[in-house]
Amino acid sequence: MTQSTPTSASPALGGKATIRVGIIGAAGIAGGELVRLLERHPRVTIAGLQGRDRDHQPLGASQPQLGRTGHFIETTLPPVEAVFMALPHGASAALVPDFLEQGIAVIDLGSDYRLKDPAEYERWYDYRHPFPELLQAAVYGLPEQHRQELQALEGADTRLVASPGCYPTASMLGLYPLARAGLIADVVVDAKSGVSGAGRSVKADLMFSEVNDSLKAYGLSGHRHTAELVQEIRDAGATPAANPGADSVGFQPHLVPMNRGILATGHVRPTRPLTNAELRGLYDEAYADEYFVEVVDEAPATSQVRGSNFARVFARFDERTGRVTTVSVEDNLVKGAAGQAIQAFNVVFGLPEPTGLEQLPIVP
Repeated sequence: MTQSTPTSASPALGGKATIRVGIIGAAGIAGGELVRLLERHPRVTIAGLQGRDRDHQPLGASQPQLGRTGHFIETTLPPVEAVFMALPHGASAALVPDFLEQGIAVIDLGSDYRLKDPAEYERWYDYRHPFPELLQAAVYGLPEQHRQELQALEGADTRLVASPGCYPTASMLGLYPLARAGLIADVVVDAKSGVSGAGRSVKADLMFSEVNDSLKAYGLSGHRHTAELVQEIRDAGATPAANPGADSVGFQPHLVPMNRGILATGHVRPTRPLTNAELRGLYDEAYADEYFVEVVDEAPATSQVRGSNFARVFARFDERTGRVTTVSVEDNLVKGAAGQAIQAFNVVFGLPEPTGLEQLPIVP
C-alpha cells in the first residue's frame, strides 16, 4: 500500500476548475466544520447546504460563526459533483444510493458504510443495513491506510467514501505501524474525547454542570467503534491471521471537560519483543511521506493539534512489562471528522492531498 502523497491535480479538472459540492447536515458541529474548511478550499465551490428542520434559514441562524459566508440551508441540493453527509447513524444509508446513481461522489461522515460485514451492524448498532451490497463498494476513508483504494475511486462509476469515526482515526494512527507488521497480539485502547464529539443534541449528561470539572468513562458494555478498530487492525496486516481476533481488541472511551481533541493510548502486547530503536523505525517508515502525521519523541498533547488536520503519534516499548504504549492525538472535529473527509475527497478527485487543509494548530 503506497504511502506517497499526491502532488498534482487531475488533468480532468482543467487547471483552475472548481468542484461543486453539497453538504447535508450543515447545521451540526461536523457540518459547520465542513463549511468552515471548504469555504477556504481553492478548488471547491459550496453549491448548496441542507440541515434538518432548518429549510430556507440563513446558515448563520444555526452556525453564527459562519454567518458571513452568506449561505442558506435549503430543502434540496442544486447539481453537484460531490456531497458530504454529516448525519447521525442510520440517517445517511437510504440517501446514498440515489446520489451514486446520479454519478455524484459521496463522502459520508457517519457510520452507515464503515463496516464491511452487514452482520456487524446488527451486532453493534442493532440495525439491519438496507443496502448491504454497497458496503463492499465503500472505501474506508483513512488515507494513511487506504490511499490506494481512494485513488482508485477517481473516475469510477461508484465513488463512496466511508469517513472513519473520530476515535478509530486517533487509535489507528497510533496502531497502524504495528498492525501492518503483524505485531499486535492483543490491544486495549484507552481514549479520551472532548465534548464536541457528542454532537449538538441536548442531553442531560452533556450539560456544563455535568461535564465541567469531571471525567467519566462510558460505553463500558462495548462501544460501537470497537468494530471499526477490529476491522482496520485486521485489514492493515499482510494476512488475516497476522493480527488479533475481535476478542483481543478492547476499546474504552472517556469524556473529558474540553471542547475539542482526542487522545488515544494503546496498550499493546506485541507478538515478539521489540527494541525502541526498531519500534521507532516502524513508525518512521510508515509515516515518512505523510503530510498530516508526525512521529514525535515525547507523548503529545491535544493542544498541539487543535484546529488542524494534523495528528501526532508516539510509541514506546517497556522492557519491564513487555508491552508497547502508543499515544496519538488529533482534533476530533478536523482530522477526526471534517478535515479527514476533505483529505479523502482530495485524493478521490486527484487534488494535492493538503489542499484547503494546511491550517496550523491553534495555541492556546
